[in-house]
Amino acid sequence: MSLQIRRYQHGDREQVLRLHKVALEAVDAYVGPGPWEDDLDDIERSYRTPSGDFLVGVLGDDLAAMGALRRVDEDTAELKRMRVSPSLQRQGLGRQMLHALEARARDLGYTAIVPDTSDRQTAAIELYQAHGYLETGRTELAGWPTLFFRKTLGPATIESALAEAGDDRPGTAISG
Repeated sequence: MSLQIRRYQHGDREQVLRLHKVALEAVDAYVGPGPWEDDLDDIERSYRTPSGDFLVGVLGDDLAAMGALRRVDEDTAELKRMRVSPSLQRQGLGRQMLHALEARARDLGYTAIVPDTSDRQTAAIELYQAHGYLETGRTELAGWPTLFFRKTLGPATIESALAEAGDDRPGTAISG
């Protein structure tokens, strides 16, 4: 199953909010709306900047995955809002989105990427570990045990080189 990965468009907002909520509810990690979701009120301002981006993965007409990048420092991007529809998890969609976000981070000039996730999001933890992310710490944020990861981004792989060259296989290039 291949995602069509593209940059966020304003018309995606309702599906992004729905996916965010449904994915967190599936692991009993959604605590309701609050200031911790302010970035989702204005995705363009929060992520679609010269130093960040927000990507969505679409299957047909449905938004099935998403993830964002924002600047930590000159060399490091923070991975945010990584979500895959619960009914579609463990089918490679998270891997496809993660690879697209890593490629985009390289395009933006970053050499490292740092996600965090609650301990309830075991699929995310396993995904990060399986793709070379090293745990760098744990703490409690707003009452939630939270794990921090880091990955040094090496040179582009053949997969990212194909995407950059405009290879037209489904799911290999970011559009928009």
